[in-house]
This record gives sequence, C-alpha cells and structure tokens, in this order.
Amino acid sequence: MADLRDLGLSEYEARVYRSLLRTGPTTAKELSRASGVPMGRIYDVVNGLERHSLVRSQTGRPKTYAAVEPETALPRLFETKREELRTRIDSYEATVEALTDELETADPVDGDFRTAAVGTEAAIDLLVERLAAAETSLVVVAGTTSPQFRAGVVGERVAAELEAAVERGVDVSLLVDPELADSLPTGMGVRYAERLADHGAFTARTGPALPATFELIDDAEVCIEVPNPLDPGEALAVIDLQDAAFAANVREAFDPKWEAAEPLPAARLAGV
Repeated sequence: MADLRDLGLSEYEARVYRSLLRTGPTTAKELSRASGVPMGRIYDVVNGLERHSLVRSQTGRPKTYAAVEPETALPRLFETKREELRTRIDSYEATVEALTDELETADPVDGDFRTAAVGTEAAIDLLVERLAAAETSLVVVAGTTSPQFRAGVVGERVAAELEAAVERGVDVSLLVDPELADSLPTGMGVRYAERLADHGAFTARTGPALPATFELIDDAEVCIEVPNPLDPGEALAVIDLQDAAFAANVREAFDPKWEAAEPLPAARLAGV
C-alpha cells in the first residue's frame, strides 16, 4: 500500500479504499471488518476519503459507502499531490532567494587556494560550480578535445552555465582551436551557437590556442581540464587554481592568441 500512501493517503485510508474496491458498496461496520480498521476510527477514515473525492456515500440506515473508480480517483490524488509539491517548491525557491541575498561570501584574503576533482562527473561538477561563481569575465579556451564540447549531458550542463553567465552580465570569450572547431559535434555546436551567439556579452573566435582546455574566471582563478590519457574526450580531472599571479600569467599568454584569432561565425560553430 506504499503507492497509495505516496499519493497522500494514510495507511488506514489506503486499507479502506482498497477494501471498498473489493466489497463494493457497504456499511461502515462491514467496512471495518473487511479492512481491519478499528470501528472507532472508521468514520474519520471514510470522511477523509470523501474529502479526497475517493469515496461517495448514500444516506440511509445504515449509511453505505462506495469507492470511486481508480481511473478517476488516482488522477485526483495525483493532481492534489502535484499542487502540494508546487506549493512546496515555490516555498523552497523563496527561501533560496532570501538566503542568497542574506548570506554573503567573505571578501578574498591574501593567499591562494587550490583544489581538484577526479572522475568525469566530479570534475564537471567542480567546473560548473566555478563557472557559476563568475562575476565579471569568463575566458574559455578549447585547445584540446573536451567533454564539455561533446553532445550530451556534460556539454548541455556547461552550455547552460555559460548561458546563465552571459544573462547575468558576465563577458564570455570562447577561443577554439581550428581543428577542434572543425570537429565539434553538430548537436553541441548548435547549443553554443543558438544559446550564446546572439548575446552581446559572448564572443567566439578561432585560432591556434594554448595546448590545453581551461577556463579563466574573473582574471583571478583558472580551471584546468585534465583529459583521460586513454580517452582524450573524457575528463580525468579538473584542477581549480585560485591564484592571482598564475591567473595573470594565463591572461598574458591568452591575450595575444585572442588578438590574432578570427571571429567564429555562429553558422560555423553550429557545424552548418
């Protein structure tokens, strides 16, 4: 009876409803016997089922009860549960919004912080987390094959996070090595092109890139993707370096590459 309880019925209500389906119209006394629900509780239970519109009653002496057919009753339960969940989701969203405004990240302190995540799923989780932290600028350099530029869940997550970044006013610069640009899967390219190409904060260029795939975040942090040597298209790890000096060196190496690169039209990025 766990399925009915999952839809909002109590254990007693589930027992009574199932019993009514078996017995057909019957009295509270007979229903108590058939369901095993104590007589002292049976009226509360059938009244609750009536409020759920799962039971109908017929006045008389004695009063009789009949179950509403499952084809009608279960969608009613589902809709009630869905509305309840929507209300809870709205409440949770309001809580998240309030807490986001209330909780503040500490101001940066002198010193560096370095972390890493190993394994494709953990690596992409770390990458997406750091992309979400960008406030002013994001540089994405695709110098090697990367799972984020493949069609599929990983690419979808990264593309969605870059889209969210430009929507909140972050300048996103994508530099793609020509060989990689020519081999982008059409599905992945379409995501980048359609979602990002029309944003003024997003610029894509192609040209000889640095021999790595990495993200430079707010000129203060670098996420370096480490490919799996057995499958370069899969991420072995992501190393996150919050190191201002290293980030400055990366920016210094990136700028000449960016200036020498050519615009990457949306049509080419989309693979069409």
